[in-house]
Formats: sequence, C-alpha cells, structure tokens
Amino acid sequence: MSSLAIVEAFSELPDPRRGAGCRHEYAVCLALFTLAISAGCGGFLAIGDWLKAYREPLIALFGFPKHGIPSYSTLRRALLDLDYQSYGACVASFCKIEPKRGETIALDGKVLRGSYNIETGDNRTPSHPAIQLVTVYLVERGLILTPQQVDCKTNEIKAIPPVLEALAQRGVVFAFDALNTQKKLVS
Repeated sequence: MSSLAIVEAFSELPDPRRGAGCRHEYAVCLALFTLAISAGCGGFLAIGDWLKAYREPLIALFGFPKHGIPSYSTLRRALLDLDYQSYGACVASFCKIEPKRGETIALDGKVLRGSYNIETGDNRTPSHPAIQLVTVYLVERGLILTPQQVDCKTNEIKAIPPVLEALAQRGVVFAFDALNTQKKLVS
C-alpha cells in the first residue's frame, strides 16, 4: 500500500482490536472514516454507500488489492473502542488546527448516530451505549477541534470544564447552548 499523509497521521494510535482476523491496518480504517465523514457521511450505512461509490478511486489511492477495501462494518468495528481524544488530536494535528486569540468557540455535546448497540443475544457483538462527544467548533473558520469523548456514566455538563480550562488560556470567546449555561461552568 502507498504511504499517504492521512494514514500516517493515525499510524501512532494503538489498535484496540484483537489481532486475529484483522485484514486492514487500523490507521487505514481511521483514514477512510475521516474521509467519509469529511465527505458528509452521517452514519455507518452512509459510509458504506460512500465506500461503494468511490471503490475504484479508493483502491487506486490507497493501493488496496482489488478485493481489499474495508466494508462499513469493518470500519464500525474498528471504531468501537476508539479513543476519540487521541483520534481528534491526530485530526487536528493533520489539519494543523489551532484556535486564535479572540476567536469564538462553540461547545456542544453530540451523540454519534448509530454508534450504540443494543443487547441482541448475539455474543459476537457486545452491547454498548451510544458514543457521546463534546465538540469544540471554531465558529469563524467552520472547523472542529479535537472532540472529547464523554464517559458513558456521565454527561456533557461534566465533560466540558476540562475543555474550557485548556482553551481559556488562549484568550478565546466561548458560546454555549442552553444546557451548558450553568453558573458553576462559567464561574
């Protein structure tokens, strides 16, 4: 396979998958996921459609064998135990995104649609709650900084203070939705 900058951006992330049966490099799965999301895909089925629609160009670009492009379910499995903070840091580093002094930053919690798995009685796919992230959005530039994953036993209100502390030192202006306008948060 060819060496692409977007694949190299994720090459240092540890692969949480079991070694057996992993045909595709973890960094390649993350690169394809990132490209699909950047193309506007809003869920794993949309990612699957995108992979099918761009199969030939992706094979040529990534140097996959003719049969070797990952499916959307492969990407989904690769993302189940993804450390979204590390992933977001890799994306921000790859894109060289840094907030500027005086820039407006909007913070909001997001649940990744289709990321949950309910109990089905099928032991091959463990059940897990939906993945929730706190997203940091640079309003003027329309860019997203490193998303912070919210612990499944808490909510975005408790996940935002560490993000605020890290960004407040940069002299930025914050914007919140109604849920996050808490007295404790802004004091």
